Amino acid sequence: MAEAVTVRAVEVRYFAAAAEAADRTEETLTLPANADLGQLRTALIERYGRRMEKILTVSAYLVDSELTRDLTCAVGAQVDVLPPFAGG
Repeated sequence: MAEAVTVRAVEVRYFAAAAEAADRTEETLTLPANADLGQLRTALIERYGRRMEKILTVSAYLVDSELTRDLTCAVGAQVDVLPPFAGG
């Protein structure tokens, strides 16, 4: 018998170039309950392609109000994708 996979809804908010690449400022994605930022990044690249991939390589993430670039960090209920602003 196959083991059930537990999933969770994650609100993803996009800013600046990430919002342009996604053509939206936010959406809710369904990910495995134990997903990390690396898995979220992979899902976003599969969904939005090479343009998003280039943005994500230089982005930071705000996971439930904690700033990180660590792709092994577990996703929370909300993740903000923060590309560099104004060339920074």
